[in-house]
Amino acid sequence: MVSQKVTVKNPTGLHLRPAGILCKEAMQFKSHITFRYRENTANAKSVLSVLGACIKSGDEIELVCEGEDEQEALVALVHAIENGLGE
Repeated sequence: MVSQKVTVKNPTGLHLRPAGILCKEAMQFKSHITFRYRENTANAKSVLSVLGACIKSGDEIELVCEGEDEQEALVALVHAIENGLGE
C-alpha cells in the first residue's frame, strides 16, 4: 500500500467533469484506489463516491493505492490532480 497527500487545485473542486476524469484515470489501474478526506473514504473509481466526498478547491486529500500497480497508479493520479484534472 502506498499513499500521498495532494491538494486539489482546480478552482471548482471535484465537480462532475473533473470527478469523471479522476475516475477514468483511476480505472486504468488494477489496484484498489481510494482517497481520504477528513474522516471519509471515497472510492476513486466511482464518480458518485468522488462527488459525494464534496471536495472543494484547496482541500487536501490522501490518495491510497493498494495492488500490483499501486506505485504507478499513485504517481499518475497525483500528477492528474496537480495539473487540475483538465481545467
